[in-house]
Amino acid sequence: MNSFAEFILMGGYAFYVWTAYGIAFIVLLVNLIMPVVQRKQFLRELALKQKRIRQ
Repeated sequence: MNSFAEFILMGGYAFYVWTAYGIAFIVLLVNLIMPVVQRKQFLRELALKQKRIRQ
């Protein structure tokens, strides 16, 4: 039976495997966060444009 340390070491390829997991996690996180940020920015700009039109 394999130990947890062997799992973490990934048969000598740990750096490459964990780097790939890290990059994939970051990409997924960005794909979740960016639409929220862009929506807030869009709504803020839209509110400013409407305010300028009303003045």
